[in-house]
Amino acid sequence: MYSDSGLLSPVRAGAPVEDLVSDDAWIEAMLEVELALARAQARLGIIPADVVGPIHLAVRSHRFDARALARASRGAANPVVAFVQELQRVVAEVDPDSAGLVHWGSTSQDIFDTAAMLIAARALTAIIDDLESSVHGLTGLADRHRDTLLAARTLGMHAVPTTFGARVASWIQGLLDGADRLLRVRDGLPVQLGGAAGTFASYIECARRSDGELATASATEIHARLTGELAAELSLAQPVSAWHSVRTPIADLAGALATTSGALGKFAVDVISQSRTEVMEVSEPAAAGRGESSAMPQKRNPVLATMIRTAALQVPALAATLFAAMPAEDERSPGAWHAEWQPLREILLLVGGSAYTAAELAAGLRADPDRMSRTLASSHGQVMAERLSIRLSPLLGRTESKKVLQTAAFEAEETGTALAEILAANAAVRNHLGVEEIRELLRPETYLGVAPDLIDLVLGRR
Repeated sequence: MYSDSGLLSPVRAGAPVEDLVSDDAWIEAMLEVELALARAQARLGIIPADVVGPIHLAVRSHRFDARALARASRGAANPVVAFVQELQRVVAEVDPDSAGLVHWGSTSQDIFDTAAMLIAARALTAIIDDLESSVHGLTGLADRHRDTLLAARTLGMHAVPTTFGARVASWIQGLLDGADRLLRVRDGLPVQLGGAAGTFASYIECARRSDGELATASATEIHARLTGELAAELSLAQPVSAWHSVRTPIADLAGALATTSGALGKFAVDVISQSRTEVMEVSEPAAAGRGESSAMPQKRNPVLATMIRTAALQVPALAATLFAAMPAEDERSPGAWHAEWQPLREILLLVGGSAYTAAELAAGLRADPDRMSRTLASSHGQVMAERLSIRLSPLLGRTESKKVLQTAAFEAEETGTALAEILAANAAVRNHLGVEEIRELLRPETYLGVAPDLIDLVLGRR
């Protein structure tokens, strides 16, 4: 029998998110929705209050077989039909009368979509917690290295000086952006309640057939009261109307998760780049067996960052599937709705595993200021060419200034001579700048802009 234990997806293997989005978790979420619906309907007098007890007793004493439900779901192309049949059967064993009021007025998509929102809310909470842990770990790292000089790289080449603290601040900025988006989405995840075609007709009919307070209420009042009660039961948002074929909640969820995955991926690729043998400016936390190669005993690969990047490369394509499912025809789509389920779970698994892994990486990432200093010095001052250009352009003209500095930079690269010496020997430069002034202008620590303050600026947004 096929079983996905995470063998081919180590980034999420063992992460808490696996239990939060498993088949059993999904069944549990559907049970919670059915119970919440029964409680809401009982509170409004749509079903008798004494029905809730037998339903609760039955579902808590019965273990649903996920594999059996999966096989049975082929009959209706969704798992809810078989699930409800099984639920009604086990309730009937406790109280046959109550079994007839299970799933009262509801439709498969109401239950499944609301369960999906419960699953997503729990997974997002875990992801946000791990992002907060990552931010905490990286904040300490950035603060310790707010003045540690680093060669900034653009298009893979040395650009101008920065600090390692500033680079870490950029990682934090991305993670905070992701967490903000996930929080907004999580707090707005809506229940789904519309009946067969989103008109709420079945729920209204059930209410009017009852002896409850809504028996003579208007259709809009029944809609508002029942939807509000269900949302309150499940701590989800109350939608204006059913969203059976208006899939913006799923698209919003996909977008926030993809953004978060990309921010985690940015953190990972920078760690991978700075971990290269010829760079070695950072290193991952060591652990027994971590980073080993099956063939090369000397290797200690950056495996935490590798796993995070793996997720970041997969999530956009999965999110694209969820966006592609938005053009859902009519009041319920044959195929588009169904196409969302597995990609949504896979995205939650990947981002959940990635955030969990990032928290470990952030807590133990080590920086080597000496390697950073040597790497910066290897440019022989060329990283300061921009500053000299700004100073010399008004004196020599922009075209001549660029020519002089470009020639000097290429000579420094080819000969290994300090840029300061080459510029000091240039008569055009010396007509305007003294030797000591040139040396001062080429000191990287004096051309950092707000780099040492970026960690404070990034965290100040909170």
